[in-house]
Amino acid sequence: MYYIPIILTIIANVFYHIFQKMIPEKSDPIASLILTYCTALIGSLIVFIYYHKNIDLIDSFKGLNWTSCALGLSIILLEFGFLLAYRVGWDISLGAIVSNVSVTLLLIPIGIIFFKENISMANLIGILLCIIGLVLINSK
Repeated sequence: MYYIPIILTIIANVFYHIFQKMIPEKSDPIASLILTYCTALIGSLIVFIYYHKNIDLIDSFKGLNWTSCALGLSIILLEFGFLLAYRVGWDISLGAIVSNVSVTLLLIPIGIIFFKENISMANLIGILLCIIGLVLINSK
């Protein structure tokens, strides 16, 4: 059960990048985001109703705070950034890895400082290999 959520994110992420790359170049990127999020909203409501048959939708919002809205804004920027990256010529095989490794490297100090996470020697070696990989990927 421990690996199932990560496997789900990996599968979803693969399809995410495939579908992002396949959005027609002549389509309006903002219109694409609107349709994407309307679809996500409808899908989320269906999943909510299916899994929470005895819970009121309005009551479920009571425990939320500003972070859900901030996450929504972050996701819009993420979607828009990848859409534009693919439109200006980033390869699907490199755009995601450059972005994900860069994000990971930025999250390391955030995790240590704000969330009191620990880094082992094996983690440090992996981080170094990621940095080397990022340099190699971006060298032409």
